[in-house]
Amino acid sequence: MAPYTDGTASSNSEANEDQGVKPSGIRVIIVGAGFAGLTAAIECTRKGHSCLVLESYKTTNAQLGDIISFGSNSSRIFQRWPGINEKLTPICHTSKCLKYKTWDGEDIYTQWWGTEEENFGKRYNGHRGEIHSIIFDHAVSQGVEIRLGQQVTEYFENEHEAGVVSNGERIVGDVVLGADGVRSKARQLVLGYDDKPKPSGYAIYRAWLSSEDLAKNALTKDLVIHGDTHTGWLGPDIHFLAASIKNGKEFSWVFTHKDTRDVDEGWSEPGDVDDACRILEGWDPAVHAMVRMTPPEKLVDWKLVYRDPLPTWISPKARTALIGDAAHPFLPTSIQGASQAMEDGACLAVCLELAGKDHVDDALRAFEKIRYDRVRRIQKTGETTRDQWHKADFDNLKKNPEAIKLKREEWVLNHDAESHAYKVYPEVISSLRG
Repeated sequence: MAPYTDGTASSNSEANEDQGVKPSGIRVIIVGAGFAGLTAAIECTRKGHSCLVLESYKTTNAQLGDIISFGSNSSRIFQRWPGINEKLTPICHTSKCLKYKTWDGEDIYTQWWGTEEENFGKRYNGHRGEIHSIIFDHAVSQGVEIRLGQQVTEYFENEHEAGVVSNGERIVGDVVLGADGVRSKARQLVLGYDDKPKPSGYAIYRAWLSSEDLAKNALTKDLVIHGDTHTGWLGPDIHFLAASIKNGKEFSWVFTHKDTRDVDEGWSEPGDVDDACRILEGWDPAVHAMVRMTPPEKLVDWKLVYRDPLPTWISPKARTALIGDAAHPFLPTSIQGASQAMEDGACLAVCLELAGKDHVDDALRAFEKIRYDRVRRIQKTGETTRDQWHKADFDNLKKNPEAIKLKREEWVLNHDAESHAYKVYPEVISSLRG
């Protein structure tokens, strides 16, 4: 069970020394190269730790996915990475408001973003695959080793080290981070039992497409010919969001609806235009036009898998931690799932730096203590926003239209995970040691 040494430690060390960072000697194995895993790897490298990322996908594909949102709290992490702001800005959504309508097209309210962005900082909303590709390439440029096509079949640990078996190879480090999503295999080591996902009761139809045909249709052209726009239609237990991006050249729409199918059916499959329109019967003709103009290969039916809050994110010997969706899956209506995954990585890197190689178990316990209550509170916002939109009293909205607006709260968006971890770590570690 030798530690990984095939170029990883040396390449990380050389990158750190070039940046004036003293190597910590801490070896971090990260399972999963999503936003949680990549952020953890980049932030750990910034702090002098050596990182190996194991990803099951055999290739990266910038065309996969649709729109993803990063709030100001995670965008300030992006802005610490050289060159990332300059690469993200041209491909991200720039509308200044969200227009709300009833399901049949009547205007309800317009929520403007200007003051909020000035107060909390920049946001990045764009194509998931394109943003991921930029962050993936940045991680590699910083000396992070990423192995694709990896199948992790086992997690193990003792008081002194932790590791995984991947493609039949035993790989050992000081810490393992399970960043492999809602069906993470690391959860069994952490919890001591197999924790099954459950249906959330909802599913999402989602699509990303060219705006060319939309610009020619009288029902939809105003959504794209004036640059970036953002519009939401609300109805009984359904909400439909549409956004144009890249100065109106590309378009994304998503709608959340009731779905009680068994979770074992899988959570993502090709969508069916006729089924989507059936669910939207009686809705604004513009909504139906968007769906009908979506190429079948661009439509995805995504089942929202959910899990009850975990009692812990760290293993019994505190050598393995769950991060991102593996620890705390979010409903999309929180608009914070990716942001909280990034906060995890930033916080963990600081905790490992302050604890040092001989006390990485303290680092993982402190990470959980710092993050747990904040994450749980933000998880709940996904449920409250969904219910606010899906169970709206439309008669009351005519008298009080602001009741429908998306909450933009300072405690969520004005948070800096890195500086917060530095600030509270000494007090947290003292309390953990009793």
